[in-house]
Amino acid sequence: MPIKFSRTIPVLRIFDERKAREFYGDFLGFSVDWEHRFEPNTPLFMQVSRGEVVLHLSEHHGDGVPGTATLVVMTGIEEYLRELQRKKYKYYRPGIQLQPWNAKELAVIDPFGNRIRFSEFVQPKSRRTKKRRRKP
Repeated sequence: MPIKFSRTIPVLRIFDERKAREFYGDFLGFSVDWEHRFEPNTPLFMQVSRGEVVLHLSEHHGDGVPGTATLVVMTGIEEYLRELQRKKYKYYRPGIQLQPWNAKELAVIDPFGNRIRFSEFVQPKSRRTKKRRRKP
């Protein structure tokens, strides 16, 4: 069978289930796909997704490192910003920055220090060069 890589799923460390659900679900609009605990009162491991983006959130020591940066490539970033702004999330009010690598970027930091950079690549502005007239 030929080798085929299909996708990457980042594992982000979390420390508080309620805050994680509020941030990833209520604010960013992700849905919980499944969750796992080895038994009651043990650390949570869950999967959240929105569209084709999948993230694993883990309370387990050693899973992920707080402060991890994740890049999410998307389209419709300005509409997503308007969606987030309408929610008036108490702890974060993101904006969009145009990056030098021709991307609009909306960066958020979760309550645990993980950074998620939503990025929409745009066509670079064409540089018009003036045609110089040749002297006869």
